[in-house]
Amino acid sequence: MSSNIEVKVKASNFLRQMSIAEGISDATPEVLHQEDTFFNVPQGRLKLRVLGTEVGELIFYDRPDRGGVKESNYIISKIPDPASLKVALASALGIAGSVRKKRYLFRSGQTRIHFDEVEGLGEFIELEYVIKEGQDRGKAEEFVKGLMRKLGVLEKDSISNAYVDLIKPHAV
Repeated sequence: MSSNIEVKVKASNFLRQMSIAEGISDATPEVLHQEDTFFNVPQGRLKLRVLGTEVGELIFYDRPDRGGVKESNYIISKIPDPASLKVALASALGIAGSVRKKRYLFRSGQTRIHFDEVEGLGEFIELEYVIKEGQDRGKAEEFVKGLMRKLGVLEKDSISNAYVDLIKPHAV
């Protein structure tokens, strides 16, 4: 499994914070339109992320439901036909909920900086430092905390759950 150190917060000043991210980013942001469908599983979270009619990702991840900077373990599988996989997984596991968002993805070294406009929820910032094998997790956490300071993000304002937990689940 891959790992990252991450934190998610409600944006306090989305455009200003995005402007700061542009200044520390390695390139211009990617703009992504994502639909995540979460399925009922006994452990962790399983979601199908649709990026287009023939592009998707099946993502399993496990992380603690607590605020602050935390470690997340995940597996991502590329999916060429997300629509049929969604039907199969919904039939087998049931849908726990769905989330639609517009994501501005910045990169700074090993860190993905997400600015998310989440349908029905608002604007959020998520930082994900991708850990390489053998890399010191403490240094990764310190890097994320440094980015938080630059963006004016406070750890006490972090969100403990996934977006799907913050909105009412609905059938898709």
